[in-house]
Amino acid sequence: MRTVSVIVPCRNEVRHIRAFLQSLLAQEPHPDLDCEFLIADGMSLDGTRAVLSDWQSRLKALVILNNEKKTVSAGLNVAIARARGEIIIRMDVHAEYAPDYIQQCVTALEKTGADNVGGPALTRGVTYIERAVCAAYHSAFGCGGARFHNPNYEGYVDTVTYGCWRKSTLEKLGLFDEELVRNQDDELNLRLLRRGGKIWQTPKIRSWYYPRSSLHALVRQHTQYGYWKVRVIQKHRVVASWRHLVPGVFAATLFVLGTSALFLTPSANALVAVLTVYGLASIVAGLIACGRKNLSLVPVMPFVFASYHVPYGIGFLGGLCDLLMRRKPAQTFIALTR
Repeated sequence: MRTVSVIVPCRNEVRHIRAFLQSLLAQEPHPDLDCEFLIADGMSLDGTRAVLSDWQSRLKALVILNNEKKTVSAGLNVAIARARGEIIIRMDVHAEYAPDYIQQCVTALEKTGADNVGGPALTRGVTYIERAVCAAYHSAFGCGGARFHNPNYEGYVDTVTYGCWRKSTLEKLGLFDEELVRNQDDELNLRLLRRGGKIWQTPKIRSWYYPRSSLHALVRQHTQYGYWKVRVIQKHRVVASWRHLVPGVFAATLFVLGTSALFLTPSANALVAVLTVYGLASIVAGLIACGRKNLSLVPVMPFVFASYHVPYGIGFLGGLCDLLMRRKPAQTFIALTR
């Protein structure tokens, strides 16, 4: 009998927590696995805690923990410290999971010999904007062609969705970096790879992420992603992938051209040219991403792509400025968002 600890960071999730708990209850039992579900609640104020308490009678293996620091990385570490399992599986409240999710994670970890395993980044949107965000999420133009965005890819990758590790692996790595409000998964995986570890992705591990439901929320999310990517680069003195730099270069180009365009006609012409090329590329990428079945999404796709790229670039530049000037991050970059 192997013990598996499922760790879940959670804060103010009353809209989604019941569906998530139902997905835990629906996980297929396995005679060789003893599972516990550790939910680290970041001192929720919206009724989430009451729902969790009510569910303890239905889900006997549910354990509720306090995450007083409230951030995702701190919550994960609280759960890992309490976990009694030899295998750790991370899950997120904003996702739907296949009934064999836990079994497939354990099977992949044991069969591949990898240090971390997971599935591709599948998405599921309901509203018009959510569906458009999903289309951009799986577009090479939208997210730089990362392998974990490819739903059919199986093999070694530089990061995976959520993750499954042996507890001993996480302890050797030093757990998640609690300084990071965002990018804690990428940073942990970068540490693992730099120590010679392996990360494996398989389509057999299936979960569907629910994306941000508005462009405003998407902008806030990616501004933070860009900002905290700088801290990861500073910490490791290496860029994990060129795709992390492109939005920053794009945002810097727009800023320089936009500022100089106030005084120089050539700069104004160059700015118009850059925006025109980007707009056309967004339309073409949107047509490819949406396909024939979702052509109605194409008009909004340039705005969705811009909500990925520009805020990430602005956040990245903000991170660089704070690093160079040795300033603490502004509230925009540390605020807990969903």
